[in-house]
Amino acid sequence: MAVPETSLTAADLARIDGQLADTDRLLEQNYPGDDGSRQPVHTVYVPADRFTPSLAADWGTQALATAAAHGGLARLGSLLGQDAELAEAVASRVETKLGSEPIEDLRLDFEDGFGDRGDDAEDAAAVAAASAVAAAVSAGSAPPFIGIRFKCFEAPTRARGLRTLDLFVSGLAAAGELPEGLVLTLPKVTTVAQVQAMDYAVSRLEEIHSLPSGRLRFEVQVETPQLILGPEGTSPVAQLPHAVPGRISGLHYGTYDYSASLQISAEYQSMEHPVADFAKEVMQLAVAGTGIRLSDGSTNIIPVGDNVENAWQLHGRLVRRSLERGFYQGWDLHPAQLPSRFAATYAFYRQGLPAAAARLRNYVEQTEGGVMDEPATARALAAFVLRGVQCGAAGADEVLTLAGVGLPQLTGLAHPRLAQSTSK
Repeated sequence: MAVPETSLTAADLARIDGQLADTDRLLEQNYPGDDGSRQPVHTVYVPADRFTPSLAADWGTQALATAAAHGGLARLGSLLGQDAELAEAVASRVETKLGSEPIEDLRLDFEDGFGDRGDDAEDAAAVAAASAVAAAVSAGSAPPFIGIRFKCFEAPTRARGLRTLDLFVSGLAAAGELPEGLVLTLPKVTTVAQVQAMDYAVSRLEEIHSLPSGRLRFEVQVETPQLILGPEGTSPVAQLPHAVPGRISGLHYGTYDYSASLQISAEYQSMEHPVADFAKEVMQLAVAGTGIRLSDGSTNIIPVGDNVENAWQLHGRLVRRSLERGFYQGWDLHPAQLPSRFAATYAFYRQGLPAAAARLRNYVEQTEGGVMDEPATARALAAFVLRGVQCGAAGADEVLTLAGVGLPQLTGLAHPRLAQSTSK
């Protein structure tokens, strides 16, 4: 077959390549996509001075006791609208989870949960926190992800926040290798400049402690309207990934600070208020393709006293709502929220698994089915199933049976750019 002739010359193509060189660099450097690593389903906040190496296990014990006192985990599933078969399947997995890894991500809080106790008290607490975290990691009792939230970079608290950050990171560095799942949280961000200042602070700590460049990544809490809409009418949150490329690991929505900033009365402040949905949609757009993860906020309706079951139903519904909207992580504030967190999360993945696995199998095997999925949809299907495996809602063997793909292939389907880079 004769090679067809084209009209555009090599010079034309070279000119177009030159015109798009900046675009190519931007896409490569600033939009790498998700790295395929595990994302925790929640972040637990506790006042920094209350952390002990046994805290995670203690919370799991309390969570199981609360569930047992209210009819068991299967009954919790029924309260959340699960049918009997699903509730039993979810309950057994939640019981295992609460006994083995009840907290996936823990934040020792030096901000709202700690308050202003004076410099001496906070210095001592920051040093003790570093020592306790290092001990928990060494003993194997620490959650997979752990770190601190320090005070914000507004003028009144900036020096205190930086000092606590310094004492904590320096204490961990002195104790040995930093925890693999170390997370640092910068709250109440209002401007890009504050994030750039944080980038400088952690860069200096890396230099001082001979850490690899980029080792100290951090989360940004979206709690102020100024970060969603700036004074020039632009969205500062959309600038963050590009102002400090590769440094931000996540954006966390702050339910109550953000709502209060917009004069929403306390009774109506909620993760599902329209102002919350708008802010979170902007956050999603801001980080799409950048690899930065998203987390929803918390509900302050706690399952205690006579309100346990109503609070479980509310929490379970809100967890499910976040998952359906692409927020795969949220905040928990009390041990009794763990059963509803995992029950709602596991039900979400287990209910969607059969259909997602069948469509994934049809795509991989190129079998004609009722839905013609494109590569982008196949990535979403694989990512959904992979998240279910990573959080414990489903097993790798179960997925292999249903979808016909093992974990390496599933990861490659969910994150093809990652697979391409590792195969080079």
